[in-house]
Amino acid sequence: MAYTPCMIRRTAFLLLAGALGAQAAYSPRVDLDAGRYLKAQAEADAVLARDPNNALALAARSQALTALVRLPEALADANRALALQPGLADGFLARALARAGLALQQKNLGTLRGVSAAMDDLRAAVKADPTLAAAWMALGVAYQQLPGILGGSTRRAHACAEALDHLNPVKGATLRGTVLAMDGDWSGAERAFGTAFAIAPRDPDLIYAYLDALGSRETRKALGEEAQKTRLSQEATRLLPAARSNARALSGVCDALLDAGRGQEAWAAASAAIPHADAPSVLRLELGKIAARSGVNREAGLASLDQVLREPLEGGTGGYGTAHWRKGQILKDLGRKAEARAAAQAALALDPKDSRAQKLLKEIS
Repeated sequence: MAYTPCMIRRTAFLLLAGALGAQAAYSPRVDLDAGRYLKAQAEADAVLARDPNNALALAARSQALTALVRLPEALADANRALALQPGLADGFLARALARAGLALQQKNLGTLRGVSAAMDDLRAAVKADPTLAAAWMALGVAYQQLPGILGGSTRRAHACAEALDHLNPVKGATLRGTVLAMDGDWSGAERAFGTAFAIAPRDPDLIYAYLDALGSRETRKALGEEAQKTRLSQEATRLLPAARSNARALSGVCDALLDAGRGQEAWAAASAAIPHADAPSVLRLELGKIAARSGVNREAGLASLDQVLREPLEGGTGGYGTAHWRKGQILKDLGRKAEARAAAQAALALDPKDSRAQKLLKEIS
């Protein structure tokens, strides 16, 4: 069939529109917010293969690399993103996360400087784009956790929650509940979380944040140890069906069961979810945690951790260093000291200042 000039022009227009549409479709925030860091990294890599100077892709890859505990690479990507596009909110957020991660690894006077720089970046991120919910969440938690010398305050943390209320009421209420729990006000935190659950009863980040707050030291002081364990057991059981196949929510449920002294039930919940979970590696690492902390199914826990160390591990889990450390804990409890020492040393090879692995090594020696 012969192509007329009109058909050629139309075809060229469609091809151009398709190319522009493909560029416009790149929106990494959804995957990053959902904790799909491996997917976000792969998609950023694909974009950068076509366009090495895509600042948004660099910022997205930086955030994914921070979650994967590849912090020097994450900082390099964030700095490059901001050099290419100085006002990019995603770039400020990426650099804040990388700086904070590196600062916490340092454990010296540089920690304060790094955290202060990270706070500056978070404030720059929400100023550059007031709709960037992840930056508001990070800033709110940071304000609550940090001392006043670094600008922290509960009032500022609540201001971040108020900003989020207008963007995403569930995230706003979740942040408010987290801040109140950290401040020791469990009754207020429970009301805030209840507001969020009334809107989105199956939200995985909400489930995780709520159970994490319920299991915190501050809540233990407010409720008492036995009452906290009872509530953790009840709420984990209630929220297990809502967690469904979301690995992050399920890990929160399993942690709550574990804290409540129900290690075998935590193991069963994680094991049953692996075949249909969105991030099986997260739950395999969870099995290692359950085995290390509760003593149940230790050999199976070791096998699960070995699989974690052979395969890609989703971000937000503490990385391979955590897997080596958990493996070392189990091996120590089994009396396999040489193997436990090797596991601790493997964790320290990834992060020489890993206090958990250092402590384990001393216990073995």
